[in-house]
Amino acid sequence: MKGEQVHIRFFRLEDAEQKLRLEIENRDFFEEYSVTRYSDFYTLAMQRELIEIYTEQKEDDLSYSFGIFENSTDVLVGTISLVQVIRGPLQSAILGYALDKKHNGKGYMTEAIKLVVAYAFKKLALHRLEAGVMPDHIASIRVLEKAGFHQEGVAIKNVEINGKWQDHQILAIINPRDD
Repeated sequence: MKGEQVHIRFFRLEDAEQKLRLEIENRDFFEEYSVTRYSDFYTLAMQRELIEIYTEQKEDDLSYSFGIFENSTDVLVGTISLVQVIRGPLQSAILGYALDKKHNGKGYMTEAIKLVVAYAFKKLALHRLEAGVMPDHIASIRVLEKAGFHQEGVAIKNVEINGKWQDHQILAIINPRDD
C-alpha cells in the first residue's frame, strides 16, 4: 500500500537486518514508550523469529505487522501493526506503531496510519481500531487525531512499560461504513 511519502507492506525475512538496525538505532527512544524488551530482542536471530511469528499471526487472522518504508529510498523507517484482532461482535484491533526518531515531524506516521486504517476497514472489514498513548506523548496523540482518531478517555495504569504501570490516553476510529 503506497502513500505519497511512504509505503507499507508485510514484513519479509529479508527485512530482518533493516528491522534490527531500526531497533538498535532507536533503542532508547522506542523504549520510552514500549513494553520491556530483553537483550535478545536486539539480535538478528530474534528479528527473523519475530518476522516468522508475524507471518503466522497474519495467516491466523490474529495480527498484521507492516514495515513502513520511505518511498524515495525504500529504507525501513518504522513499524506499524494491528494486534489483538477480535472477530465476532467486536470486529476490532489495537494499533501500534514506532517511527525512526530522525523521521519524526515529516508526516510519515500519519500517512502510514491512514494506510493501515484503510486496510483494516476495507480488506479486514473491522469495525473499530483503538490505540493507547501515554498522555504526555502529545505528538503521538496529534498524529492519531490527524489520521481521524478521536479521544475516548484515559485507561489508568493499563500497560507496563519499563517495569512501571502507565496510564494511556485511548483513541479510536470507527469504520465509516458502520455509522
